[in-house]
Amino acid sequence: MSDLEIDRLSKRYGKLQVLTDCNLMAEGGSVVTLLGPSGCGKTTLLRSIAGFVEPDAGRVMVGGRDISMLPPNRRDVAYVFQNYALFPHLTVAQNVAYGLTVRRRPRAEIARRVDEALGLVALSDFGGRYPKQMSGGQQQRVAIARALVLEPQVLLLDEPFNALDAQLRLTMQVELRKLIDRIGITSIFVTHDQAEAMILSDKVAVMHGGRIEQLAPPLAIYDQPSTPFVADFIGRANIMPVQVRAGHTQTPQPVPTPRPDGPAVMIVRPENFEVVPGTATGWPGRIGFATALGATIEYEVDCGMPDALRVSMARAPGAGPLAQGTDVTLRLRSTDGAIVLAGGAAHV
Repeated sequence: MSDLEIDRLSKRYGKLQVLTDCNLMAEGGSVVTLLGPSGCGKTTLLRSIAGFVEPDAGRVMVGGRDISMLPPNRRDVAYVFQNYALFPHLTVAQNVAYGLTVRRRPRAEIARRVDEALGLVALSDFGGRYPKQMSGGQQQRVAIARALVLEPQVLLLDEPFNALDAQLRLTMQVELRKLIDRIGITSIFVTHDQAEAMILSDKVAVMHGGRIEQLAPPLAIYDQPSTPFVADFIGRANIMPVQVRAGHTQTPQPVPTPRPDGPAVMIVRPENFEVVPGTATGWPGRIGFATALGATIEYEVDCGMPDALRVSMARAPGAGPLAQGTDVTLRLRSTDGAIVLAGGAAHV
């Protein structure tokens, strides 16, 4: 189990700065997910690790060894492509064996390692089939087996579940995480799906504009986002401009904060608001929209701000949502759950 370290990696295409001073550490055997919107640089960073892209500055190190100048075939990393990239004219076993065959490993070793790799992904009985005879989920497992058969130090996966339907995608996410835990391989996973990142990751690197804005465990990212962009991208968030004076926000419910006096941004997750009918101490407003989602009810409440505040509450058995137009007050369930960040802009 080898550590992977990215040190100040940067890449520019003409006038477009794609990566800027990216730093990342993945401990041996862990899964780090690169998460962000399209065009944020996550695939370029992944391809830089693989050696498919040559960065302008920075280093890539595996197990303490600088591999930045090595060609892809000497980096001891394996890449699982978004479209699987299986050879249609080769059987499953031949596809999995391809990398070992190119490296001219002995036939007996190839057969043994292919059997082991197919066993890891629960496809031991499928070696004689062709890709067109396999489902999307099975083809994805073949692609993973083809990567694992090389016994790499680092496994790289570029949005491998995009082509799968929602139910199969969830199943494959869980199965991949179990597989990685079982074999203990350091893995870097690229996705734009925050739920996928939460399921798979030991750490999440949230990327924006070619930079890593925050690197932390998934729940730490959710509970303590370091920027408004991270708060808005991971889960849902109410992002409000506030003023800080004497260690508290100047809001209907003051929130203690170490921020200096002046403008700031307060972030409140929808589940940290509760709706109180009528007048009380809090944010007065009016129900603009309500959605019953089985166990929860979600509200959009007009409190006289540019954007409605969003609230998510548990639904009492047999109860329905409050009617549109109902006057209510929003209160914080816990001031500890409100995050106050520096700066005066509420929008990201």
